[in-house]
Amino acid sequence: MNLIIKNGIIVDPFNNIEEKKADIKIQDGLITEIGTVHPDKNDEVFDAENCYITPGLFDMHSHLREPGREDKEKISTGTRSAAMGGFTEIAAMPNTTPPIDNVTGLKFVQMLTEKEGVVHVHPIAAITKEQKGQTLTEMGDLFEQGAVAFSDDGFTVQNADLMRRALEYSKMFNVPIIEHSEDKNLAEGGMINEGYISTITGLKGIPSAAEETIVARDILLAEYTQAKLHVAHISTKGSVELIRNAKQKGISVTCEVTGHHFSLTEDLLTSFDSNLKMNPPLRTKEDVAAVIAGLQDGTIDAIVSDHAPHTIFEKEREFDYAPFGIIGFETLVPLSFTHLVHTKKVSVYELIKKFTLNPYQILNIESQGVVKGAGANITVINPELELVYKKEDIVSKSCNTPFLNQKLKGWPVLTIVDGKIIMKNRKILV
Repeated sequence: MNLIIKNGIIVDPFNNIEEKKADIKIQDGLITEIGTVHPDKNDEVFDAENCYITPGLFDMHSHLREPGREDKEKISTGTRSAAMGGFTEIAAMPNTTPPIDNVTGLKFVQMLTEKEGVVHVHPIAAITKEQKGQTLTEMGDLFEQGAVAFSDDGFTVQNADLMRRALEYSKMFNVPIIEHSEDKNLAEGGMINEGYISTITGLKGIPSAAEETIVARDILLAEYTQAKLHVAHISTKGSVELIRNAKQKGISVTCEVTGHHFSLTEDLLTSFDSNLKMNPPLRTKEDVAAVIAGLQDGTIDAIVSDHAPHTIFEKEREFDYAPFGIIGFETLVPLSFTHLVHTKKVSVYELIKKFTLNPYQILNIESQGVVKGAGANITVINPELELVYKKEDIVSKSCNTPFLNQKLKGWPVLTIVDGKIIMKNRKILV
């Protein structure tokens, strides 16, 4: 059966299309017509009136937990959660149990994705063996097997010489090193942003300098090695300024921000809600303003979820002992529309660019966008759809999120992967 998407508005940064009203016909996994399409009686029709049709959205920073922590998330549940969020592509971090630091582990993830996944999963391999920051992995073998980048996310490569060598090796394959920027000594034992809120709550703080010192170091190393550096989940005004200046100098550095770091601030932590405990921590209103300015001027290239599922038991422990992280696949798009588009801070085109063209280019993943003959990996977003995010609607295996019961506006309503409908009208079909 063919699928016709009727009356939608195409927004496609791959082809510089800001807004183009058109119908799309999908047949045998390909886009076969764009324009005015007249359905046959046997065609399935999806009415996308006033909705945006975009290339398949790409979340380039997520955690699927499998292998090793299937009690938190599995590839089967995580990819369905991603599809519910409108993503056809995700990149998965290697901090599983054990970490993805060898070809065997990488093959396992690829095999399981082929068997149980419903969206495309691009594996990121570890920089160092066991993510211990001591010995580099066999980066060449991992790249040949399909690793799209290297990261010790969850940990920082503290040794500057080792980071230099990692950048030099990655340059051979033209893939980025993705750094979790946190000076271990400055951040040791910290749980929230260091400042007024950490003082009044008695919770140990993580200073902004813990992030910024590593960002500055790695920018210098990227300049020296002429390699590609991607800074994960930046959260401070200083990090934004460092990366902006580095880009102006022509250094090959890109970066990303999470939905929670442009929509939440540290003030909420007086509630001691462990679903607000994340790393990097929520920062100040000034930091959030700087992050949004970075999104506006192009300093920040991508918006990511940093989807980090944890069990209820883990998150309901005392704040000190609860793990960092929240789930994010399913709320990232509506958070972005609610806090960026509907507030007129970022245009729809620029937002979609940070979900499509930029992450595809950073990770060297091919896509033609929404054009005739291209593979049908498509997301449809209803910018006016307003919903309350409820626990019973969560597709992820975990439910650790601070956004429960919040009303958000601008939700994906159709996710198509290789021509197959995975999510339709907020329901997973596979």
